[in-house]
Amino acid sequence: MPNLTHALAAELQHEAVSTRRLLERVPGDKLDWRPHPRSMTLGRLAGHIGELPGWGRSTVELPEIDLAAVPEDQRGAVAGSVDQLLADFDRGVTSFVAALEATEDERLFVPWKLRRGEQVIIDLPRIAALRGFILSHMIHHRGQLTVYLRLLEVPLPQTYGPTADEGW
Repeated sequence: MPNLTHALAAELQHEAVSTRRLLERVPGDKLDWRPHPRSMTLGRLAGHIGELPGWGRSTVELPEIDLAAVPEDQRGAVAGSVDQLLADFDRGVTSFVAALEATEDERLFVPWKLRRGEQVIIDLPRIAALRGFILSHMIHHRGQLTVYLRLLEVPLPQTYGPTADEGW
């Protein structure tokens, strides 16, 4: 019988294909570039997209994530190279899928929290956190990355359909 964890894993794997295709286009010589002084650098944005699947594994396995407990040197992944970015992304997707496939559906309905010390940022059933905090979050930043790449004149790959640069 099909279950929710396998459906979430399939959704992640589907979205990961488009996300990876976009990350492959990140120009390694432009990682310090930003479209505006208040914007993230390209390397930070790509690094954040690359780290999100790993957060998915933590969201599946842990009852909460406390951002205040994350060591300063482990906050804010910045892509140092495109090869490293892709390796981190692939490793995160693999570990997220494995965590989902090792989880029973009942666990998806247990409350999960994201906090910063005493401040609760998210308090949702785990399934809602996985879809919103991880999958939608990755897709949101993937959209931002398309804008960065367009501004850098990098041809965009298709995601849900053809782009002005690539057909079917």
